[in-house]
Amino acid sequence: MQIKFSDTSPANPGLIAYVVNQGSMPAAVEPVLSNGAKAARFKGRGGQFFEGFVERCDHTVRVAIAGAGDTGADATKREEALEKAGAALAAKYLTSGESEIVLDLSEAGLNAAETASVLLGLRLRSWRHDAYRTKLKDEQKVSLKSAIVVGASEGTEAAWDVAAAVAEGVEFTRDLIAEPANKLYPVSFVEMCQKRFEGTGAELTVLDEDQMAELGMGALLGVGQGSTQPSRMLAIKWNGGKDGDAPIAFVGKGVTFDTGGISLKPPVGMWDMKWDMGGSGAVAGAMLALVKRKAKANIVGVVGLVENMPDGNAQRPGDIVTSMSGQTIEVLNTDAEGRLVLCDALTWTQRTFKPSRIVDLATLTGAMIIALGKEYGGMFANDDDLAGELATAGKQVGDKLWRLPLGPEYDKLINSPICDMKNIGPREGGSITAAQFLQRFIENDTPWAHLDIAGMVFSDKAGRTWDKGATGYGTRLLDAFIRNTAEG
Repeated sequence: MQIKFSDTSPANPGLIAYVVNQGSMPAAVEPVLSNGAKAARFKGRGGQFFEGFVERCDHTVRVAIAGAGDTGADATKREEALEKAGAALAAKYLTSGESEIVLDLSEAGLNAAETASVLLGLRLRSWRHDAYRTKLKDEQKVSLKSAIVVGASEGTEAAWDVAAAVAEGVEFTRDLIAEPANKLYPVSFVEMCQKRFEGTGAELTVLDEDQMAELGMGALLGVGQGSTQPSRMLAIKWNGGKDGDAPIAFVGKGVTFDTGGISLKPPVGMWDMKWDMGGSGAVAGAMLALVKRKAKANIVGVVGLVENMPDGNAQRPGDIVTSMSGQTIEVLNTDAEGRLVLCDALTWTQRTFKPSRIVDLATLTGAMIIALGKEYGGMFANDDDLAGELATAGKQVGDKLWRLPLGPEYDKLINSPICDMKNIGPREGGSITAAQFLQRFIENDTPWAHLDIAGMVFSDKAGRTWDKGATGYGTRLLDAFIRNTAEG
């Protein structure tokens, strides 16, 4: 979606849209439309929608009216309503046959940040992954390509430049998650990132299997040893803050496909496991957003990339592996693989970049979906301030989080009788014992949070700014976290 700005509306537009606050209607809207909206019980609530056709200068114009909610709402609800207004326009006209929408804001009374929120909703809801569709009918194809914004307030273009960078990051996350596993695997994930970050000023570091073996990453390498696709570790570093300041680290689980390994998953629904790299997708997308908008902070994003397959060379239930930290792990279930990837990624991140704080993201446990459904991501943290900051950022952008406990009572459930720990505990508290496992790899009491985002990266229903499919969850959360803390 291309966004352009203009002082005047183009001649004879085919589609004009107005964004209206609750209880108001622009004077430019003809009485037949405003009366029709009233009859249809349109009140201007966030994302509420009405359209009609009128004659203007002997030309038939399609007019859309999108609600922006209550101007007196708190900042978070106001931003959500504005994004829903833009998203409603995209949802309605993406495949409508209209190629361009004129967004007339001359009477909307929106400031620059509010307009950027509308445009962000418009662009994010316009994302589609059609690379493999070959038989779409004309009425199914995306037609809406651009929006012309008229009457925007001063500073809007600059505000949109920042929001557009965030949109690009979310789109990249969605692109990665939507790709099938025969197209997206550890090496191709790295290649996609190298292409997208080229020329941005970010520093990319890639470790191959030999380098990881030298570092002693037996946990991560054990997961990938049953696949013909070689594993990789990727770090994306951005130095936008003060020289010498320790970076904030984001670490993502990148299992590009998860069969469960020898502990094979049931066939029904296994195809969903192409998005088991959702944590790494969120990290890569967030880093792209931060780099593109030139965030004034030092940040590093690290993703451990593997494919978990059953093979004659795959690790077996009962195998013991040695992690980079030196701790030994009894692998009782090869389908509890994400924590094995993350533990080595966390150790390498701490010892290489010495971060001040760490946030890891992973589609880690099905137990999290049982506990929270698909409405919240789960959060575990060893630091109350960090947990609060992440919760606030998530609420701001709609990537909601719910904190769950950590404690020694849960930790002892993963003790092994023959080595340092086992990779699963009992069935109960499965998400908690997974987080306890990861906490054992946090060194020097570094503030750390683990976000279990299973169920959040892919949706079977439309949401705030997405259609069915990849949501981009986590990307905006991390961006908002950096804005509020490192840049705040």
